[in-house]
Amino acid sequence: MLRPSDRLEHDGVRLRRWHTEDGDELLRVVSESVDHLTPWMAWAEGYDRTRTTEFLARCDTDWQDGTAYNYAILDSGGAIAGSCGLMSRVGPGGLEVGYWLHPGHTGRGMVTRAAAALTAEAFRIGADRVEIVTDAANQRSAAVARRLGFVEVARNPAEPPTSPARQGVNIVWRRTTPPA
Repeated sequence: MLRPSDRLEHDGVRLRRWHTEDGDELLRVVSESVDHLTPWMAWAEGYDRTRTTEFLARCDTDWQDGTAYNYAILDSGGAIAGSCGLMSRVGPGGLEVGYWLHPGHTGRGMVTRAAAALTAEAFRIGADRVEIVTDAANQRSAAVARRLGFVEVARNPAEPPTSPARQGVNIVWRRTTPPA
């Protein structure tokens, strides 16, 4: 598989590879989003500067070894609005799309357009399938997968830790053809 571009744009949404100098802004955005993220993403609980530094260092390492390609989602002014990425954890030939957004940027299609950019890039670099995994209770995230033409292919028990908001069932959404 090829490596993805460091920068992606799709329908007005810009993505760029994370940089170590993003630490302060990333910490601020996650800190302001904790209540919004924690029901779905256990890593957000207790997020601090150490975890920020570790994440940004891991982004670089993962990019180099092809494990994951993480991007900052930028708003129209160039500020960080969230994060998204392509991860190789779904097996050979496949890539998983993951995403989260600051609550002040939700409801405008930003995540859908970011996920569309990642999906197109995944197929461009040689993926034979792209997956999105959502908790069965996370209707907003599932709606992103549906809007982008992903089809539900499995329901699996979630691995702990899970929050009371989660059903504890992960829905696997898959797409095997590039966007038109």
